[in-house]
Amino acid sequence: MSDDKALEIINKIFKVVFNQQNNKTLKEILEKFAFDIKLPKEVRDSVTGEITWADSINSGKFITLGNMQRKDEKDGWMLEKREVNNLEDIVRIWNSINLTTTERVYDSENVSKSDTIYRCENIYRSTDCRDSKNLIFCDSCGSSEFLLASQRSGSSSFCIRTDDSKDCSNSYNVVCSNKIINSYFIQDCFDLYECMFCSHIASKKYCIANMQFEKEEYLIIKKTIINWVLNY
Repeated sequence: MSDDKALEIINKIFKVVFNQQNNKTLKEILEKFAFDIKLPKEVRDSVTGEITWADSINSGKFITLGNMQRKDEKDGWMLEKREVNNLEDIVRIWNSINLTTTERVYDSENVSKSDTIYRCENIYRSTDCRDSKNLIFCDSCGSSEFLLASQRSGSSSFCIRTDDSKDCSNSYNVVCSNKIINSYFIQDCFDLYECMFCSHIASKKYCIANMQFEKEEYLIIKKTIINWVLNY
């Protein structure tokens, strides 16, 4: 996926979540919303020197999934038997072929700067995601679409910074919650519609900080909160 396509998806998410256009660059989005998300890191293929993206960078030696498969088809990965005198010999030989595979993308399309992606479409700089579409800067999300800077969440759509949650939509900054719609700053809640700054409550609407408001006054405050989120 190109950077322009990623921004196009972000713009759609912003329009649904905040009812405003996004005016930030990808770098600014990353720094503001995805600063604490575990994302693939840029590394170099140890064979070709090309830039690639890895979920784990501990080994320090990498090869893209495509390059690994091409070598397997052309030459294979077996080595001729060599004389081995000690453990150091074994480790040295192993190190020559022990490359961490990067950009592992399976049964997916239009994926870039990502690693361990399964059955997805339109994925940018994300890791360990499956059965999803239009994810940007996400970690461990599944069965979702149009998520930005979210992690360990599923069955959700048009959310920004949704963590450890499911069945959420059109919301921002939701943690450990279920069935949250059109809400901001929610933690450990269930079945909320149009709520903000709420924790440990269920089956409510038009609440702010666990206090009940009328719809009209709630919507006025919501505009102030949106302006604060986008401009602080």
